[in-house]
Amino acid sequence: MSVLLTHGYFLEDDGKEQGIMRPYPPLGILYISAYLEKNDIANDVFDTTFSSRQKLRDYLLENCPDIIGLYCNLVTKLNIIETVRFIKREMPSSTVILGGPDVRYNAEQYLKEGTDYIVIGEGEDTTLELVNYIEGRGDVLESIAGIAYMRDGAVVQNRERDKIKDLNELPIPNRGKIDLHLYLDAWKRFHGKNAISVSTMRGCPYTCKWCSRGVYGLSYRRRSPEKVAEEIALIKQEYNPDSLWFVDDVFTISHKWLETFASELAKRNVRIPYECITRADRMNETVIALLRETGCFRVWIGAESGSQKVIDLMDRRVDVNQVRDMIRLTRKSGIEAGTFIMLGYPGETQEDIEETIHHLKESNPDIFTITVAYPIKGTELYEEVEADISTSLDWSSSTDRQIDFKRTYSRKYYDYALKRVNHEVNLFKMGARHMSVPGLKLQIKLMAAKLGMWWERDRRMV
Repeated sequence: MSVLLTHGYFLEDDGKEQGIMRPYPPLGILYISAYLEKNDIANDVFDTTFSSRQKLRDYLLENCPDIIGLYCNLVTKLNIIETVRFIKREMPSSTVILGGPDVRYNAEQYLKEGTDYIVIGEGEDTTLELVNYIEGRGDVLESIAGIAYMRDGAVVQNRERDKIKDLNELPIPNRGKIDLHLYLDAWKRFHGKNAISVSTMRGCPYTCKWCSRGVYGLSYRRRSPEKVAEEIALIKQEYNPDSLWFVDDVFTISHKWLETFASELAKRNVRIPYECITRADRMNETVIALLRETGCFRVWIGAESGSQKVIDLMDRRVDVNQVRDMIRLTRKSGIEAGTFIMLGYPGETQEDIEETIHHLKESNPDIFTITVAYPIKGTELYEEVEADISTSLDWSSSTDRQIDFKRTYSRKYYDYALKRVNHEVNLFKMGARHMSVPGLKLQIKLMAAKLGMWWERDRRMV
């Protein structure tokens, strides 16, 4: 039987990403591809990122894979539903398997769309057992942990699968299955340097209420520094990228791991510039020195808000003053600092937004990103606002990103607030240049955003 792994992200449909142009390969299915091959199951990967819907359909019709595994998340949900419908209409004999972060809490809906099996949680062992079952080998269906399926019109969900204890047993992602140079060339054209993504850990032990844990749960497991250093050495030999992007949620969570990692890289004489994400409470001067030593050029330090009240509502368990200190110390040490900001969290007020603006000016990160909060099904945030959800959406034609709920102010207010934070902080960063033509234009935009916030706030009070 033939096995195909694919996903549903099409760069040609993503106008925002076309402006940013920082696409990354689908590491999840490349891990599964490598794991299947390690266990003597041949497979192909169709990478949709630089392709199109029509090319994917043409490939499916030409090759008619017996088993098709699809990775699904919030971004790709609608494309995946469309692909499942196409397969079931045009290739009814093919078996469709879905996995990824969006399926755990929406298993019934995906099954009703025509999916044959849902892989819940970590995918390697589950997919292997499921493919063996479909091909007529292995145990009975009921014994396969971590799957959901339909039987007699009802959803059956087998027991939860235990997480992989030793990640060192996993082979490195099967990057050779895709044309990685498409990614490298795109980065090079737009940024002058390229990047390859690497994963060293799975899960996160922290309890932020807005964060989805649909795949790895509340866990922390990590590959050894030796294994990661070996993979980086291989990446350098095969692709020689300009930089790496560590996709881990908290890269510096273990200081001992980081120390050994630095030693292993030195042994192999490997040093590739990289950026990563972490938390302020897992940083100090020693950690920053290790990051610099191992090639880190940018570290993203999460805060989400400049208001301690909002941070506590999120259950972030970090002190906003420590965040500011670590951003400043990072920059002082010669490493760029980035941070994330989230507006519109339940309970956030005008005063909290003012504190966030103050926080960004005080810490002065090199770069920051802002989003308006939305509840992802299965998170504590979703549970808290579920009774106050104000949108009525058709599941099959919408995503969780479109869910709105009763906030302190209207959604439009927070849209204006997002613009205000961006404009005010960027104007602050201009310093003496704020009276230049670009600075004056930014001041006009800032005033428009402030007026929008004022209008939306007072309109609600009428």
